[in-house]
Amino acid sequence: MTGSEATPSFRLAYVPGVTPTKWVRIWNERLPDVPLTLVAVSAAEACDVLRGRSADAGFVRLPVDREVLSAIPLYTETSVVVVPKDHVVASVDEVSAEDLADDIVLHPLDDTLDWERRPGVPAKERPATTADAVELVAAGVGLLVVPQSLARLHHRKDLTYRPVSDAPQSGVALSWPQDETTDLVEHLIGIVRGRTVNSTRGRPVTPAEPKRKSPDTRGARRKPAAGKSTGKPTGKSLRSASGSPKGGKRGKPRRRS
Repeated sequence: MTGSEATPSFRLAYVPGVTPTKWVRIWNERLPDVPLTLVAVSAAEACDVLRGRSADAGFVRLPVDREVLSAIPLYTETSVVVVPKDHVVASVDEVSAEDLADDIVLHPLDDTLDWERRPGVPAKERPATTADAVELVAAGVGLLVVPQSLARLHHRKDLTYRPVSDAPQSGVALSWPQDETTDLVEHLIGIVRGRTVNSTRGRPVTPAEPKRKSPDTRGARRKPAAGKSTGKPTGKSLRSASGSPKGGKRGKPRRRS
């Protein structure tokens, strides 16, 4: 079987916190003959997966290597601090990085936030993953600042979170290798950008033929058939052959004197 005869398929990578369910559903509706396989990857390895062609495209966290990867930014997430429910932070609506100065703030190895200066007191050791850091927060070891989607992903009943007003934010993008902008990638771009199936970059649409105008026959008179009267009087019909009006009475002849 040659490559051209192989059944097409598509591998879509995604990082923790991204939920591709909606886009996958639309893909399956529009391209039912092209199986889409989801590939879960960590934020740190996402770009390597795309560069190594282990996935055709992926939902990744910015920044990416723009020399080899194309990227379309999709949205930017609010950053939040994860705290135990009985922590003082839980009693307010929002905090700043300065408000966390006296707390131990955990910095996992898979942290996706680009801090110029990290808040709080650093822990003696860095947790391996965000999931590990959440467990330490629950144990009362420290606090954790993450994109909001990750706080939701690792939700626990004994924890809550609040926005951090001046924390760096995390951007999510659709990315793929620059030299692999295939038709299927274009289809995915259209889906993510909300294009309809009949859009100019979607499936081609056959333009409707313009309607022909029917001739305007209003005011056109039909010619009467031969031998038939139109029903309208004419000059000749009003007078007899002798020139007298049709139906008029003739006067009595005058007597000669």
